[in-house]
Amino acid sequence: MTLVLVVAAAGAAQPQPTLEFEVRSVPFKMILVEHGTFTMGGTSEQDEPWADEQPAHQVTLTRDYYIAETEVTEALWTAVTGGVPCYYPSGGNYPVEGVSWDACQDFIKKLNMLTGKKFRLPTEAEWEFAARGGNKSQGYIYSGGNNPDEVAWHRHDSNRAKHPVATKRPNELGIYDMSGNVCEWCMDGYGKYTGEPQADPVAPSSSSRVQRGGAWYHNAWNGRVSARFNNSQDNRNGSMGLRLVLVIE
Repeated sequence: MTLVLVVAAAGAAQPQPTLEFEVRSVPFKMILVEHGTFTMGGTSEQDEPWADEQPAHQVTLTRDYYIAETEVTEALWTAVTGGVPCYYPSGGNYPVEGVSWDACQDFIKKLNMLTGKKFRLPTEAEWEFAARGGNKSQGYIYSGGNNPDEVAWHRHDSNRAKHPVATKRPNELGIYDMSGNVCEWCMDGYGKYTGEPQADPVAPSSSSRVQRGGAWYHNAWNGRVSARFNNSQDNRNGSMGLRLVLVIE
């Protein structure tokens, strides 16, 4: 196992904009998301948001964090676990799918043992803030733009198949595929929104977990930055994947 970590120099005032890792010759990159306040849920540009995206509400994330530049790939999953559970195995740079929330926890546990770090799934709020572009947000419908064909692999441009990661345009933070390719599990249990301002929200654990981001077989509308899904944490299918987060302690 090889681990490469790019960190800020001793005494540096600001965290590095990226962290780079390599596990058993498979590299992956984490992108800095600086803390901030945003309106989460069905904001005006989302145009007829679904009921479970409402009410829109103020959320403050009080800590900087890193989120993966891409979805976890088949190559990285294999490097950590020794194989892939995909319904549609396609090659190293394709996003892993066919993974349940429970399987993601096992993968992350093994990754943390290999790296000595504390990776985890993003909270739903961390996911949406990053998808919106964090403090650099331009208020797009999708992650990185208003034209889904430019930023997302979805039902009408994917030929009903997943695609290699990072082959569409990234969002304002340089993050790829947050509006398509495969759905991404979040840490939270699934629940209804309330209108009160919140800080660092995490919905209580339950057997139903949040998924975000749309997928290769979904309509583009499902990939909006506020769109929400949920599924049993032991469920798996060919559109379920994940993205990693690393919180600055």
